[in-house]
Amino acid sequence: MFRSLFKASLALSLFVPSVASAGDQPKQLVIISFDGAHDNALWQKSREMAAKNGAHFTYFLSCTFLMNQAAKKAYQAPHQKMGKSNVGFAQSDDEIRERLGNIWHAHLEGHDISSHACGHFDGRQWSEADWRKEFATFHATLRNAWKSVDLEEPKGWQDLVDHGIRGFRAPYLSATPGADMIAAEKKAGFTYDASLVTKGPAMPVEEADIVRFGLPLIPEGPREKPIIGMDYNLFVRHSNGTEDKADSKAFEDRSYAAFKEAFDKQYTGNRIPLQLGFHFVEMNGGAYWRALDRLVSDVCHRADVACVSYSEAIPIIEARGKLQEQTQTSGL
Repeated sequence: MFRSLFKASLALSLFVPSVASAGDQPKQLVIISFDGAHDNALWQKSREMAAKNGAHFTYFLSCTFLMNQAAKKAYQAPHQKMGKSNVGFAQSDDEIRERLGNIWHAHLEGHDISSHACGHFDGRQWSEADWRKEFATFHATLRNAWKSVDLEEPKGWQDLVDHGIRGFRAPYLSATPGADMIAAEKKAGFTYDASLVTKGPAMPVEEADIVRFGLPLIPEGPREKPIIGMDYNLFVRHSNGTEDKADSKAFEDRSYAAFKEAFDKQYTGNRIPLQLGFHFVEMNGGAYWRALDRLVSDVCHRADVACVSYSEAIPIIEARGKLQEQTQTSGL
């Protein structure tokens, strides 16, 4: 299975979305990301969606999904009991083996593999040392991931782990106030952070050599009330965070309309990159993934649109001279 996947992935890895400007107007960038990156069926589904539409995504991986039972017992997040995770752990070695195949092939296809830390804890009160501990656990888990399930790792895996994982998003978008988290990110080798929330689509800013992105508030629903452009927030608004498959189509249509309105505003305006976030959970019967599929299928094929990863977006934005230094750390 891995051999056939590798061949398909290698072919796809030769394709990189075009980012050159058409005329005087820069391309509209669309940056789609996924938090958690665990469910293997959704790894496959997202990779197929991207391949079909010429898109590259960013996957913020929670490292507990690469921990088997032995590693689970040894894991201890800052200020937490040993063996605890807010998002659980891998259920079997076979599940880990399949997930590693998906991660590696997504990397070969040109997607961005990034960090969502490990146990999905709220780090708002963490110190720099706390963040560094969690980042070190993430790094060690990925370095040893193939060996831990008795697989021979592919050539290039260690280079990916040591040099290719450039970005981080804090669980719950809960960044430590002040410089502690940013300092820890820098020492861990990250070059960008995607933990902020902005009042609307906004250009990233640079803080202590870390490029900082924020998920935007976008208008949604009949009253166009602003909401973070992320599936979980829509799930809470639409059904109070309770699964409601009966109204799945209505939720899909509302979400697609919100995504498309946010896109159109930038596409016909200043062409600020549009960022949208998702999880590897098909909430409300898959409403938000279907809305995403509709958006990606609609816009990513356009000649003046580039659906890119965060890593790909940074040099494009820098070339436009749009990256500015941030004087203080803040979201909204």
